[in-house]
Amino acid sequence: MKFSSIIILANLLGAGIAYTNSPYKQSTTLRPIATRSRVHNIYEPTGTPCAGNTPNDRSVWCNYSIDTDYEDVVPDMGVTREYWFEVKEVTLSPDGFMIPRPAMTINGTLPGPPLVADWGDWVIIHVTNHLYQAMNGSSIHWHGIRQNYTNPNDGVPSLTQCPIAPGSNMTYKWRAGQYGSSWYHSHIGLQAWEGVYGAIIINGPATANYDVDQGALFLGDWTHETVDQLHQDVQLRGPVRKLSNGLINGKNVYGNGTNTTGSPFHMKVEKGKSYRLRLVNPSIDTHWKFTIDNHTMTVIAMDLVPIKPFATNVISLGMGQRYDVIITTNQETVAESFWMRAIPADRCSQNEMAGNIRGIVYYGNTPKQPRTQPYPFTNVCEDELLINLVPHVPKNVDPPVSPVWDKNVTVSNTRNAQNFFRWRFNSTSMNVSWENPTLMQVYHKDLDFSNSSGVIELPFKDKWVYLFIQNTLVTHPIHLHGHDFSILAQGQPGPGKPQWDGSIITQNPPRRDTAVLAGSGWLLIAFKTNNPGAWLMHCHIGWHVDEGLALQFVERQDEIRDLVDYTPFNENCAAWDRYIKSQNIVQEDSGV
Repeated sequence: MKFSSIIILANLLGAGIAYTNSPYKQSTTLRPIATRSRVHNIYEPTGTPCAGNTPNDRSVWCNYSIDTDYEDVVPDMGVTREYWFEVKEVTLSPDGFMIPRPAMTINGTLPGPPLVADWGDWVIIHVTNHLYQAMNGSSIHWHGIRQNYTNPNDGVPSLTQCPIAPGSNMTYKWRAGQYGSSWYHSHIGLQAWEGVYGAIIINGPATANYDVDQGALFLGDWTHETVDQLHQDVQLRGPVRKLSNGLINGKNVYGNGTNTTGSPFHMKVEKGKSYRLRLVNPSIDTHWKFTIDNHTMTVIAMDLVPIKPFATNVISLGMGQRYDVIITTNQETVAESFWMRAIPADRCSQNEMAGNIRGIVYYGNTPKQPRTQPYPFTNVCEDELLINLVPHVPKNVDPPVSPVWDKNVTVSNTRNAQNFFRWRFNSTSMNVSWENPTLMQVYHKDLDFSNSSGVIELPFKDKWVYLFIQNTLVTHPIHLHGHDFSILAQGQPGPGKPQWDGSIITQNPPRRDTAVLAGSGWLLIAFKTNNPGAWLMHCHIGWHVDEGLALQFVERQDEIRDLVDYTPFNENCAAWDRYIKSQNIVQEDSGV
């Protein structure tokens, strides 16, 4: 059995978690407040950017700027944006493969429609579940959105809600307290990787200037079987076999040479302009290397955190991660068309079309077949170097005081009674109940959490929590809900690379919501208990979270009850309970 270990860096306080006083005061600015509402339709443009935000100066935003600490101060423009999402079953073949397959989407498109707001807006989304044939419940999680004091809107079945039953609907409401690029996706079973996802774009200031916001650019993997069908094999065999293809914004070709189907993604550019690309990795099991031949990228943000700009030819994206990059179109004398490449890092990602997941960036009026050559790249499944990922708004982390490694949580895999493959934290594979979510338990003061719920209680306010994760061979992209965490240490041994010597970064370390725990590597993160709720932490490989590789932090539980609007919460659970009883639905996965 291959296994790795996760260690929670702890002293002798509370539940074994280490705390220190936060150097920052808890802001009340982000708490829900009443505002005038101007409703915007999903297809309506966002309107004029905040005063001063122009191609010549993207650092300003109305009376705020890129220097404003967005964790303490948020613009209040009195705007509410309202969206209507329908989770639908469709049949499609985005790469032209001869046998279209069943899929699930938002509003019938892959990717789903972008959710666009401005920094500080309130966002309301009405989600209706139309998965009648699949008989699936659903939910939508707003990946990377902190949900500050809005935990019941995080969209995680078995933690913050019951699933939305077919024929039912649920309304989510949250504040765009951050700005940048992210994505929404289903958080039940494998629905996200059947196609239930789309972009979140929150307009705000930036750390470098650009002319054109090109919007989200999804780099996703694709299978010609449904992922649910493929998962039957994964559960029995463990490691996944090669995936069928990759898609750039839902498009690609399939096949080789002249025997291909489908069409690639095209991006038309004008010479002498600068373009912002919002890169998103929604894949189930692919770590990407992204590059555009002959064009250097300036990286300005990771996840939803603006960073000091740095230049690179190749950017590495783990599952769930985002990077905002700027390219300048100054290569028209070299060629008219250039390959945009999404390359699976084959040390952890296998794909039939590994050398042919490409789009075309073209100058002029008509795309032509490029003849350009790729930049060199490595096939390792690692994050970008920490020294390059410097947050623009600096925040320091209190060093742990006399750390004691007194709480160990192991990561391992096993087989259950059905001989299905399962991942485990602390010898437990998460198994939480759709119909009895954590918030329901907290609301009713039923705090006797089962071992399989993977609960770690964090009762104290504004304290630092330190989590140290060690790994063996399998790479895991680790995502935390409700927080950006600081990365104090991260690495992987190898030729010329020493084992971790215990040194940590506490002065303005990188902050993000998803980080790669490399094979045989380590990851030390820290976050503050400044956001009450039940927050999931999990591997973002689809198979792994479905097979239980998750735990949850119940943070400041004495304050959680006041966040729950019990009537609609309970009505949604009652509708789900009626549905599963009428259809004899049996839960078979982790619940998240």
